[in-house]
Amino acid sequence: MSQRTRYTVGLSYRELSVGQRITGHAITVTDAHIAAFAGLSGDFNPLHVDEEYAKGTIFKGRIAHGLLVMSLISGSLGMTFAGTAVAFTEFRARFLKPVRPGDTIRPVAEVIGLKDEPKYNGGRVRLKINVVNQRNEVVAEGEAELIVTS
Repeated sequence: MSQRTRYTVGLSYRELSVGQRITGHAITVTDAHIAAFAGLSGDFNPLHVDEEYAKGTIFKGRIAHGLLVMSLISGSLGMTFAGTAVAFTEFRARFLKPVRPGDTIRPVAEVIGLKDEPKYNGGRVRLKINVVNQRNEVVAEGEAELIVTS
């Protein structure tokens, strides 16, 4: 006989309201993050992995992959719904400023939509997300939708 443990630390659908703000934990982007992401994604663009090359670009140094930035904040914000999220169904993003090794970023999200979905015992949650750095500059923005249980 197997027993399944319910893992619930996250917010449930019924705990959310339109206009609610959620701030994920901060994370400092490291060289190790960039190297690991390059290996996982196959994106070895010298803008990300070669400091000498990157110094000659408009960025004057290496920058993190945009999708790495969004992956890091996805994990940070995703833990807000640990054990209650059913699926991550949609995501779009705009990258506004470079993120460099050593920058500390954090997601600040606002619930902008809730749609009941009884078949999921919860509903769809739409979030507007800003990614801010240690200087409180918005470096990326986007929207996401996920299905969350009650």
